[in-house]
Amino acid sequence: MEFWSFPPNYDNSYLPDPKAKYWFPERETMDPAKRDHLILERLKEVTAYAYEHAPFYRNHWEQAGFHPDHLKSLEDFEDKVPVIKKTDIREAQARAPLFGDYLCIDEKDIFRVHGTSGTTGRPTAFAIGRDDWDAISNAHARIMWGMGLRPGDIIFVAAVFSLYLGAWGALAGAERMGATSLPFGAGAAGMTSRAVMWLRDVKPKAFYGTPSFALHLAETAKDEGIDPREFEMDVLFFSGEPGASIPGVRDRIAETYGARVIDTGSMAEMTPWMNLAGSAETDGMIVWQDVSYTEVCDPETSRRVPYGERGTPVYTHLERTSQPMIRLMSGDLTRWENGPTPCGRTYPHLPDGVFGRIDDSFTIRGENIYPSEIDSALNQIEGYGGEHRIIITRDAAMDELNIRVEAADELSAKGEAAVNGFRDALRDEFTRMLGIRTQVEIVPEHSIERTDFKARRVIDDREVFREFGTKLSEKS
Repeated sequence: MEFWSFPPNYDNSYLPDPKAKYWFPERETMDPAKRDHLILERLKEVTAYAYEHAPFYRNHWEQAGFHPDHLKSLEDFEDKVPVIKKTDIREAQARAPLFGDYLCIDEKDIFRVHGTSGTTGRPTAFAIGRDDWDAISNAHARIMWGMGLRPGDIIFVAAVFSLYLGAWGALAGAERMGATSLPFGAGAAGMTSRAVMWLRDVKPKAFYGTPSFALHLAETAKDEGIDPREFEMDVLFFSGEPGASIPGVRDRIAETYGARVIDTGSMAEMTPWMNLAGSAETDGMIVWQDVSYTEVCDPETSRRVPYGERGTPVYTHLERTSQPMIRLMSGDLTRWENGPTPCGRTYPHLPDGVFGRIDDSFTIRGENIYPSEIDSALNQIEGYGGEHRIIITRDAAMDELNIRVEAADELSAKGEAAVNGFRDALRDEFTRMLGIRTQVEIVPEHSIERTDFKARRVIDDREVFREFGTKLSEKS
């Protein structure tokens, strides 16, 4: 059925009619119960394959008392297959360098090597087989087709071309679709101003990058006297950080560029990472279940939560043979709903996208705070200058939340009283929204450093107190 097999075997000459809404109409609109039955059959194949080829899974499952023959239902998969976490992956690669003992193909058959930067520890190496890269390209092309992109459209890829998989995955999908790719990249000095020039001259149909870079790019264009709407783009799609599903951020980008904003992306380990992605008609993210099977689970029990509730995505590859992830717990936070979606696809749906990582949240005096909530609020407030920092400190025994916010030049020009009023309004709004006392510092527009990649807006100064407390405990 429409090239749905394991291992995958796609026809790379296949393209739908350009007027067709769906790349694979049967797979994308089938009855969910029928799809679940087919997913179960695929899970049997994937787990049997991993059990045979990967000591990592074989040992992990034997300790849990699971064997692939035990799979009789999706409930069995949830109940009997233990989750794995990023720490398990890192330990596997330390135990069996470089690619871990969950690599299921011969190293000579590895086509691409990607990975994390390793700035906070040992990097994670991603080994992708040639056939897997072909499947990734096909999956991304199909999902980008759902965004309304077509052969011949110019797609401007403005993300770092390095170990980071995002830019390469977007490029692979564009090339498979037959689009015209402009792999511009990002991150080098002066690149943002040059991107403005290229976008103004080329006028691409679509743009890929991070929300932070899109906002930085728009500011740079305006500083050079260019309205970002002059780029005449129809679609901006993003990954790499929360934002494209956050109403304040999404609407600000859409208004600035006069284009539709689409959120995409799960995890680099789950590439094809567009297994979560919106469409031309559907906001948030569609869960493309026939690419990677996704469960939204309670992070404590690893059991699926009902539709309508929050949990963490748990992913299983259905089309990867090199380093298949089977029940990988993401550590992200989301809320899911049942389909069909506004575009007619019958997959589940994440209406708010991925909020961010659970471990990126922080607790202040008993209240859980998510940075994305602050991002959303600020981007909906008139007078916001476009960047901020969330600074957590401790005064004596009490945690304190301080938010440093840029005021727009137009607001600052109105004088001190206007700036003070803006600060007081923000302080009251954050205190109401977050449920804790919040201090707000106002700084001039452009005084906080911008980024060409993923924004890092939280500064936790409490670490010094943790280290001090640890030292005291060790001495006692």
